[in-house]
Amino acid sequence: MTAKTLEHWKAAGHCFQWQSHSIFYRDEGVGEVLLCIHGFPTSSYDWQRMWPSLRKHFRVISLDLLGFGFSSKPRRHYYSVLEQTDIIAALLASLDVNRLHILAHDLGDSIAQECLARHEAASGFDIQSICFLNGGLFPEAHHPRLIQTLLRGPLGPLLVHGLNEKKFNKSFAAVFGPNTQPDAEELSDFWHLIELNNGHRLAHRLLQYIPERRKHRDRWLKAMQETRIPMRLINGTDDPVSGRHLLERYREIIPNADVVALEGVGHYPQVEAPGAVLSAFMDFHKKTHEKMPG
Repeated sequence: MTAKTLEHWKAAGHCFQWQSHSIFYRDEGVGEVLLCIHGFPTSSYDWQRMWPSLRKHFRVISLDLLGFGFSSKPRRHYYSVLEQTDIIAALLASLDVNRLHILAHDLGDSIAQECLARHEAASGFDIQSICFLNGGLFPEAHHPRLIQTLLRGPLGPLLVHGLNEKKFNKSFAAVFGPNTQPDAEELSDFWHLIELNNGHRLAHRLLQYIPERRKHRDRWLKAMQETRIPMRLINGTDDPVSGRHLLERYREIIPNADVVALEGVGHYPQVEAPGAVLSAFMDFHKKTHEKMPG
C-alpha cells in the first residue's frame, strides 16, 4: 500500500449524506451484495487488498463509519453501534439494497451482531450470511489493549492530545502476528486516515462501543444462537485482543460453530493474510449456497 493507492481508494468512492454528516463509501462489482464493515480505529481501506477479488464475485459495498477514515468526524458526538447500524441501513436503502451478505471485523462485528438482532426481530434488512473476523463478539473473551482502557477512562479527553504517529505505530503493530507485521508505508496510510480531520482526537469517544457490547451482549448472543442464517468466524489466532481465546469461546457457546483458525495471524487477517481470508470466505459462501433450497 502507498499514498497513491490511498488516493485512488478515495477517488473511486462516493459520499452519502446522513443528517448533517458526509459518509464515504465504495460500491463496486455486480451480483449478490456483500457488505464489508471495518473496525476501530481504521476504515474501509482495510479491505483494499481483498477488494479486487471480492468485486469479481459480488457487488461489494463498504463505508467509512461515522468518525472514521474519509467520513465526517463530528467532535462533540456520542458514537454508538446502534447509530452506526442506522447509518448503514440508510445507505443501503439509498442504494436500493435489502438482501445481502456481511463480512465484518472488530467494531464491525458488533454492528453485524446488531444487524442480525434486528433481522431476527423482523426489523432489519434480509441477511443471507455473516462472516466474522477478529473482534469482541463476547465481552468476556475480549482483551482490550491498555491504551483502549485508559482512553475510555476519565483521563481519555486528556490522553488523546498525546496520541501521535510513533505511539500509534507501536500499539498498532503489537496486535499483528510476529511474521505479518505492517511495513512503514502501511502504518503511514493507517495513521493518515486516523489523523485526518483530527480523528485521533476522537479516540475516547469512538471507543464507547466497548461498554455497548456488555449492554447488548445477551440480546446479540441470543440472536446468534437462535438464527438460521449461516455464520462463520475466521480468526487470526495470534491476536492478543480477540484471537485464539475468542475462537474457543465461540466454539463453546455458538451451536454448530463454523470456525477457521489462521495460525500466525493477528488482529487484522484481511490485511495480514488476505489470500487466506479470501479462500476461507469463498469456501463459506460456496457452502452457504449449497445449503440453500433450489
